[in-house]
Amino acid sequence: MKLLRRSILVLVLVCLGCSAQLAPPSSELTAKIERQVRATYSVPASVKVMIGQFRPSDFPNYDAVTITIDGGEKKSTYEFLISKDGKTLARLTKMDLTKDPYAENMKKIDLSGRPSRGNKDAKVVVVNFDDFQCPFCSRMHQTLFPELLKEYGDRVQFVYKDYPLSEIHPWAIRAAVDANCLAAQSNDAYWDFADHIHANQREVSSEKGQDAQFAVLDRLTLAQGQKHNLDQPKLQACVKAQNEEAIKASMKEAEGVGVNATPTLFVNGEEMDGALPISELRAALDSALKQAGVPAPSHPAEASPSSESQHESPSPSK
Repeated sequence: MKLLRRSILVLVLVCLGCSAQLAPPSSELTAKIERQVRATYSVPASVKVMIGQFRPSDFPNYDAVTITIDGGEKKSTYEFLISKDGKTLARLTKMDLTKDPYAENMKKIDLSGRPSRGNKDAKVVVVNFDDFQCPFCSRMHQTLFPELLKEYGDRVQFVYKDYPLSEIHPWAIRAAVDANCLAAQSNDAYWDFADHIHANQREVSSEKGQDAQFAVLDRLTLAQGQKHNLDQPKLQACVKAQNEEAIKASMKEAEGVGVNATPTLFVNGEEMDGALPISELRAALDSALKQAGVPAPSHPAEASPSSESQHESPSPSK
């Protein structure tokens, strides 16, 4: 009797598994799908387009299919719907209205241990994914500090995370590691270093050769350590070790929320790309404060700046 029950249970499980799978698409239909995807999204011949197995979807008369775009170094997957008669392919974005997308972004960003400016108990948090060698990051930094910090410092917390574009900025990772060595001992030392580097990028870039540039960064780091009375042997050991694990973790985290250029800000999870005009930053901050039930500060009169956002990314397009 027990053996019979087990056999029935196994049969039921197998049938349930079978009900979730459909017959594989024909080679003719697969070829049609690939052709349409390549034409619609301008996928070059050197990039592979792989069609997955059809499976039941939540929509009547349509099955679901995962299509993988494989460029070798980067692989991405996309969800499509295919009509049961094989005549229509649709890309549909399903949105879960039970979740706040901005709050979901903030859940993916780890702020523990990061140096900050402003009100640490603020209901609005601005996270900036920064690159010390990026000229647009320098522009953004000098907009945030001191001007916006003066206006919003009692209402907003500002936090920096690392996203150095090493492909085009050869000393950016070194600067990030050195800055984090300071941050491990002193919030103020980190920000003094960040202020100096963003205001004086040429001081590093003008040096001939990477070793000379690294030497300047290390010297500036140790000078900040002396200024803030840090544990010098500990700081020197950190600078010498050049442990990039935290930088790599920050970059992976950034890519998990869609960052691929600098500067990229998240205002309570809402993404803002590039060195934006101060008017746009104020509008975003005021909106976030309003949603959090916090009054916005008064603003000084300002000139009409360009509304163009500027950023840097490893590739020509973002």
